[in-house]
Amino acid sequence: MEAVTVQDLTYQYRPGGPFVLKGVDFQVPRGEFVVVTGLSGCGKSTLCFCLSGAIHHNRDGVMTGKIAVNGKNIQEMRPAGRALEVGMVFQNPDTQLFSQTVEDEIAFAPENLCLPPDRIRERVESVIALLGIAALREASPYQLSGGEKHLVALAAVLALDPPLLILDEVLSQLDSAGKKKVAAVLQRLRGIGKTVIAVEHNLESVAFADRLMVMEKGSLIRFDRMETILADRDFMNASRLLYDRKIFNSF
Repeated sequence: MEAVTVQDLTYQYRPGGPFVLKGVDFQVPRGEFVVVTGLSGCGKSTLCFCLSGAIHHNRDGVMTGKIAVNGKNIQEMRPAGRALEVGMVFQNPDTQLFSQTVEDEIAFAPENLCLPPDRIRERVESVIALLGIAALREASPYQLSGGEKHLVALAAVLALDPPLLILDEVLSQLDSAGKKKVAAVLQRLRGIGKTVIAVEHNLESVAFADRLMVMEKGSLIRFDRMETILADRDFMNASRLLYDRKIFNSF
C-alpha cells in the first residue's frame, strides 16, 4: 500500500477563481523522502495543506480529486484521526508553539488524545532522544533559535507518531548551522521508516532525498529520482531551480 495517493487534485481559493492546483496526480511509497520544489506561487504550500487535510476542514475554497493516506481518504477523517496519520510542520513554527516549556509542548497532543500518562512520558522521552533536544527540555519555545523552534515543532508532531510528515519549507529561514541540524534529523527520520514530503527551494540541503517533485503554475511537471533531476542541467536551468553545482558535479 502506498503512503500517499493523489488523484486529479485541483484547488481554487474561491468558486470560479483561478486554479491553484491543476489535476495533480502522484503516489509516494511508504518510507520515501520526497522534496517538492518550484518557483514561488506554484502551489507547493497549498499542496501541503491539502495533503494534511487542513484545506478541506479548516479553509474555504473548492477542492476536487482524491487524497488517500495509507489507504484512507483524508477528507473523511476526523481531526484526531488525521493527527495520527499525518503531521505537518509549518514554515513559521511560531504558529504551532504555545506551551511554556519544550517538554510541555511535546506532551500536549498526546495528553489531548487522552493517552495514559506512562505512554505520554514514553513518547516525550523517545522524541527528545530522537531529535537530540534534551538540553532544551525546560526552555521556553519562544526563546529558542529558528532551528530549535523547528525541531520543537517537529517533536510535537512526532509525539503522535504519524507515519507521514509534511514539512513546509522548514529550512528556508535557518542559518547554515540550523539547516545542517534539521537536515540531519530529517535523514534520521527517513532511517526509521517515516514517509516525508518536504517543500524546499534550496536543494543542496536535501540532496539525500529519494525523489524530487517539481511544480509549475499549479501543475506537477516532473517527479523523478533526486539525482536524475539534479543531473539534468537543461531542465534545472529552464525551471530556474536553486541548486549547488558541487552537488550537480557529484552525480
